[in-house]
Amino acid sequence: MDAPIELDIYYSDGAERSSVVGRYHAHTRRKTVFLFTSGALLLLMLLISASIGAIGISPANVLRILLSGDLEGPGRIVWSVRMPRIVGAILVGAALSLSGTVMQSVLRNPLASPYTLGLSNAAAFGAAFAIVVLSAGRADSSSIAINSPYVVTISAFAFSLTAAAAVLLLAKLTRISATAMVLAGIAIGSMFAAGLTLMQYLADSVQLANIVSWTFGDLGRADLRAISMVTIAAVPSAVFLLHHRWEFNAMDAGDETAKGLGVNTERLRVAGMVAASLLSAISVAFFGIIAFIGLLGPHIARRVIGGDHRRLMYASPLLGAIILLASDTAARSVLAPMVLPVGILTSMLGGPLFIYLLLKRRMQ
Repeated sequence: MDAPIELDIYYSDGAERSSVVGRYHAHTRRKTVFLFTSGALLLLMLLISASIGAIGISPANVLRILLSGDLEGPGRIVWSVRMPRIVGAILVGAALSLSGTVMQSVLRNPLASPYTLGLSNAAAFGAAFAIVVLSAGRADSSSIAINSPYVVTISAFAFSLTAAAAVLLLAKLTRISATAMVLAGIAIGSMFAAGLTLMQYLADSVQLANIVSWTFGDLGRADLRAISMVTIAAVPSAVFLLHHRWEFNAMDAGDETAKGLGVNTERLRVAGMVAASLLSAISVAFFGIIAFIGLLGPHIARRVIGGDHRRLMYASPLLGAIILLASDTAARSVLAPMVLPVGILTSMLGGPLFIYLLLKRRMQ
C-alpha cells in the first residue's frame, strides 16, 4: 500500500515542479515579447513623428526615404530637419530613463531620478555657469548655440556629480528614509535653482536669452554635433551599466546579500551614480531640463516586466525613448505651427505620477 502512495506523491511533486517551470518560462517569454514590442513601437513612433510637420509626409513614404537614403524633396526634409530632432529624442529619453533606473537601484528608492534628486538642476546650473562665467555659449535667432560644448558638458557633469555625491553622502551617513531622501534631493535642487537664478541675474542680454531658451528643455536644438557629443558620452556609460545589470539585481536584495555574492557594493554604488550622472548631465547640457523621464520610463517598465534588471535595463530606455519622442511629437503638433518645449509636456505627465507614488508609499 505504501509504494503506490509514494509514487503518487512523486508524480504530484513532479507535476508541481513542471508547472512552476512552465510558468517561469511563460513569464520570461512575456518579458521578451514586451521588449520586441517596445522596439517595434519605437520604430512606429519614429515613422509617425517623421511624417508630421508643416509638410505632411506619409509614414510609408518616410520608411521608403529612410531605406533608400533619398535626399531630394521630402527626403531632404526628413533627413535634415526631422531626423536630428527624432534621434535626439531617442538618445535623451533612453539616457534619462536608464539613469533613473540605476539611481532607483543604487539608492533603493523608487522615487529617485535625475530630476527628483536635483541632478538636473545641478547640471543646469553648471551649464549656465559655463555660459555666463566661462563664455561658452551664445544665442542666435532661433536657439542656443554652444561655442564650447566640451566646457559646458564638463561643467554640467561636475555640478551634477557634486549633487550626486551629496545624495550618496546623506544616504550613507544618515540612512534617511526614501521619502526624506527625495526631500533632500528637492532641497539640493532648490539650491542649484537659486544659483541658476543668480547666473541669470548676472548675465547680459545675450547670455540671458541663451540660458532661458536652454532651460525650457527643447529638442529643436538637436544637430549633428549635439547628437555626436551625447552619443560619445552616453554609449560607454550605458555599456558599463548594462554590463553590471546582474550586480544591480544583487544590490536590490540588500548590501549584505550582494557582498555575499561577491559584489563590491560601495564601488558599484559610486560608479553607478557617476555613470547615471554623466547620462543626465550630457542630456541637460545640450537639451535643457526635461523633467520626469527618469521616473516615467523605469516605473512603467517595472510595472510590466518586474524588477529584474537583466531586462529592466533594456526595457526602461526603450520606454523612455518612446515617451519622449511621443511627447515631442505632441509638442510640435498641439499648437502648430507653434512648437512647445517638450519639457512642459513631460512635467505635465510626470507630476501626477510623482504625486501618485508619494501617496502609494504613504499608504504602505
